[in-house]
Amino acid sequence: MLTLRERQINAIKQMLNLNSQQPKAMAADAVWKILIYDRVGQDIISPIISIKELRELGVTLHVQLHSDRDSIPDVPAVYFCLPTDENLDRIQQDFSNGLYDIYHLNFLAPITRSKIENLAAAALHAGCVANIHRVYDQYVNFISLEDDFFILKHQQSDQLSYYAINRANTRDEEMEALMDSIVDSLFALFVTLGNVPIIRCPRNSAAEMVARKLEKKLRENLWDARANLFHMDATQAGGGVFSFQRPVLLLLDRNMDLATPLHHTWSYQALVHDVLDLGLNLVYVEDEGARKKPKACDLDRNDRFWVTHKGSPFPTVAEAIQEELESYRNSEEEIKRLKTSMGIEGESDIAFSLVNDTTAMLTSAVNSLPQLMEKKRLIDMHTKIATAILNCIKARRLDSYFEIEEKIMSKQTLDKPLLELLRDAEFGQPEDKLRLYIIYYICAQQLPEPELERLREALQSAGCDLTALAYVQRWKSIMNRSPSISQATQYEGGGTRTVSMFTKLVSQGSSFVMEGVKNLVVKRHVNINLRLGSDRVKAKLIPNFLENLPVTKITEQVMECRSNAETDDYLYLAPKLLKGGDVLPKNRAPFQDAVVFMVGGGNYIEYQNLVDFIKQKQTSNVHRRIIYGGSTLTNARQFLKELSALGGEIQTPTAS
Repeated sequence: MLTLRERQINAIKQMLNLNSQQPKAMAADAVWKILIYDRVGQDIISPIISIKELRELGVTLHVQLHSDRDSIPDVPAVYFCLPTDENLDRIQQDFSNGLYDIYHLNFLAPITRSKIENLAAAALHAGCVANIHRVYDQYVNFISLEDDFFILKHQQSDQLSYYAINRANTRDEEMEALMDSIVDSLFALFVTLGNVPIIRCPRNSAAEMVARKLEKKLRENLWDARANLFHMDATQAGGGVFSFQRPVLLLLDRNMDLATPLHHTWSYQALVHDVLDLGLNLVYVEDEGARKKPKACDLDRNDRFWVTHKGSPFPTVAEAIQEELESYRNSEEEIKRLKTSMGIEGESDIAFSLVNDTTAMLTSAVNSLPQLMEKKRLIDMHTKIATAILNCIKARRLDSYFEIEEKIMSKQTLDKPLLELLRDAEFGQPEDKLRLYIIYYICAQQLPEPELERLREALQSAGCDLTALAYVQRWKSIMNRSPSISQATQYEGGGTRTVSMFTKLVSQGSSFVMEGVKNLVVKRHVNINLRLGSDRVKAKLIPNFLENLPVTKITEQVMECRSNAETDDYLYLAPKLLKGGDVLPKNRAPFQDAVVFMVGGGNYIEYQNLVDFIKQKQTSNVHRRIIYGGSTLTNARQFLKELSALGGEIQTPTAS
C-alpha cells in the first residue's frame, strides 16, 4: 500500500510526464522539458525528488518563475505554482514574450474561473492559445517530509504560525484567509490519499474553525457529480491509502500543549532540528576546514542509516556510526589484503588456483567499490552531524536539561532545586534556562508567588528575555478554567526515563568519549555492553514503559473510541453522511488509521512519540497507521520567539 509521500511523488512524476500515464516500458524515452516553479512548488518538490531523479524524468532545467529567463523554443515548459495574482501576471508576461512553444500549466490549488478567463484573454492577446497544451489543478499543496509526516508551509511559514493564529490584532478577514489556506491544503491531502475522513476536534478552538470549513468543502465536492475528486479510478490511484476503512482526521490546537515544543529532546532527528535547524530534510553543518563554510547534508529516504536511526536516542546513533565505520574499514582491509595476495610467485598448480580464486574475490570486491564509497560518504556526513550535535550537548548541557524536564513532566522530585540550576552560570544558555522555567511553570499545579519571583530574578540575572512569560501566564489561566482540557494535557514525560551511562562517538577515524553526556539513553533493554575507552562497562537497564505525550494520549482515545469526558465532547463530523451533524454516534468501531494535524505548528518530538506509540500497537492481525502533520514545523527556538512576540502584545511584563 502506497504511503502519503509515495502518492505525492507519483502525482508529481505524472505531472512531469506531461500529465499522461506512460507505460513503464516507455519510461526510458523521457521527453526533455523545463520545470518552472514558484517558491511553494520548490518546497514541495525538493524533499521528495532529487536533482538526479529530475534528470531521469527529462527535466533539463529547473528555474524559479520570477527569475530572469531566456527564450527556449521547441521544449515543453512545465509550470508548477500557486495561482496567485503575482504568479499569473508573470505567466502572462511569458506569453507576451513568447518564451516557450509549449506550455503545461499545473496549479497547486484550484484556479478560479475569473482568473482562468483572464489567463485565457492574455493568451489570446499574445497569440499563443495553441501553445497552451494543458491546464491542471494538481491538489498536492502540502510538503511531505516523511512517509507519514507532512507540513503545509516552509518558506513564509509565519503566515500559518502559532503567532499568526493567536495574535491579538488579527482582523476577521485575515483569520478567514488563514483558515481557508489550511483547509485548502488539507483538502488536497485527502484528495491525494483518496479517502474522505471522519473529522474529530475540540470545540471552541482554531481547530473547530478548520474542521467546519473542511467538512463543508468535502461535502460540497462529494455531492457534485461532475467535480467529485474521490471517485478515483483504481488503475490511476491504486485505491486510497486507507482502502478498507475510513480514517479519522484528528484536528488539534497547539494551545493544548505548549510544553512539548520547548522540550529538550533526545532522538537523533529531533536533535538535528532543535540544534542544527533541519529544514526540508536538509541541514547545514559548519566544516572544520580553514574557511569553515557550512556543508549541506541531505537527509533523505535513500540514506539507509538515517532511515534506520532517525528516531533512535543520540548515544545509540553514536554507537551505530562506530559500527558502520568499523564495517567499512573491514571491507577496505579485505580489498587491500586481496591485492597483496595477488603477488603470489611461482607457477605451481596451487599458486595458479590461489590466484584464480583471489582474482574472483578481488573482482567481486572491486565491483562493490561504488557502494563502499557511498557508504563512506554517509558515514562521514553523519559523523560530521553527530560531532556538531555532541559539541552543542557538551557546551549547553543538553543531556541534563533533558533529564530535568523529564522529571518535571512526570512529577518526579529534582535532585537539585530549580533555583540553584538557573543561577549556575555554566548551566546552558539563557534560552535553555527559559525553556526549562516555562516547562516547570506549565507543569506545576500551584506555585507560590515568592518562589516564582526568585526564579524570574535568576532568569533575568542569566540574561533571559522574559517577554514570553506574560503570554504563558495568560494561556495557563485559560487552561485552568477548562478542567477537561487541563486533564487531557497532563504530562507524563516525553517517552523515556533516563539512566546514567557513557558511550563513545567517532570523528574522522579518531574516537572520543562522550563525557558529560550521560542522560540521553533510553531504557529499552535489560543489559547493554558499552566500551568506555578500552574498558568494557556493563550497564543494567530497566525496561522502559512507553509514556505518551498529550497529543498521543488523545490520539489513542479517539482511535480506540474510548469513553472520555474530554474527547467525548469533541466534534464528530462525517462529510459523507447526507444529513450533517456534530453529535457522536452511539455505536462506533475503533479506527485503524488516523491523520493527526496540529493547527499552529507541529514538531519532531510529537511525531516520534506517535511513531513509537503505533509501533507498540501493531500485531500480526492488526496493522494501524498514523500520519502526523502541522501547519508549520517549528523548533524550540522558533516557538520561543513566537511566544515572545505574543507576550510583547500583553502589557503585563511577567508571568506569576
